[in-house]
Amino acid sequence: MHFMKNISKFLVVTTIISSMSTFLLLPNKAMAASLTALSDTQSTIKAATASNHDITFTTPTGVASGQTIILTWDNSTSVNASLDYTDIDVLDDGANVTLAASPSGATWGAVRTSATVITLTNGTTAVGAGSVIRIKIGTNATNQSTGVRQITNGSAGTTSLAITGTFTDTGTITTPIIADDVVNVTATVGQTITFTVSDNTIGFGTLSASTAHYATGDTNGTTSDTAAHTIAVATNAANGYTISLQGATLTSGANTIDAIGSTSASSSTGSEQFGIYATKSGGVNATITTRYSDNATPKFAYNATASTSDTLSTGTSATATETYSIHYLANIAATTEAGSYTTNITYVGTGNF
Repeated sequence: MHFMKNISKFLVVTTIISSMSTFLLLPNKAMAASLTALSDTQSTIKAATASNHDITFTTPTGVASGQTIILTWDNSTSVNASLDYTDIDVLDDGANVTLAASPSGATWGAVRTSATVITLTNGTTAVGAGSVIRIKIGTNATNQSTGVRQITNGSAGTTSLAITGTFTDTGTITTPIIADDVVNVTATVGQTITFTVSDNTIGFGTLSASTAHYATGDTNGTTSDTAAHTIAVATNAANGYTISLQGATLTSGANTIDAIGSTSASSSTGSEQFGIYATKSGGVNATITTRYSDNATPKFAYNATASTSDTLSTGTSATATETYSIHYLANIAATTEAGSYTTNITYVGTGNF
């Protein structure tokens, strides 16, 4: 009896050891793990609208040679029927991998499996455990070529992207889909134009048939060419601005000093002349009318009258302050009638909005 009991105990112990040995001899198998740091940044989350996707996740296990990563959307999301590997970039820890329609060597395969599924198949280069995988889909894919096809969002609500495959790790990314993700922002910029004349009273002093005179701000005049005053203009008008002038020539009762007219001329002492020219500083916008800018000699002109205006300068776009220096010339003949000669010249700045 004791002998039989001992045999029974031996058989039980042997069976347990045998079972343990069998368990210990089983081959190691990778266990599924949850993906971490998942995100899917879309170019738009508006319902029924084509969108780019920028998907990122960390794979705890890695992706072995030949294993797949499967992306599956729900909520009526639609992968463009023509989408292929040229619309996709795959990055392993920031480095782009080469894609093709099917895997070959180190090249990954990338294919639209159905209207809601994209399948990626690794080539022969394993992705290490803990690697960050980034998948760009749409026009944001630019590695081998620039993508042209996108994924169309489903109806308003939420959509889930399931990440599965034979690489064993799994995860889900949930994205809100809304009726409209665009906020319309409005603002108004008012029209602006500034126009200033630095001095409203200038003069030539006493004129002489033997010497040219130039107007000055102190009204005494000078025999040396100088600017009598400045005009400054600035505007945000899309088509710039126009400066015009209007006024008679120098007049004393019924007598006048001849205006030079539309063709510029140099100073000619001993003959009647009244004219102006302008120079400009600041900005790059406006162009002075030729007859008023022909100042290399210098030359002067005056083509306005008391009833008609003439253009001094024209701009073509918005501009910061541009400053004009205005020069005035008066010459008289020996026979020019004595008198007190005056004129009022009106300068007008017009914004071309």
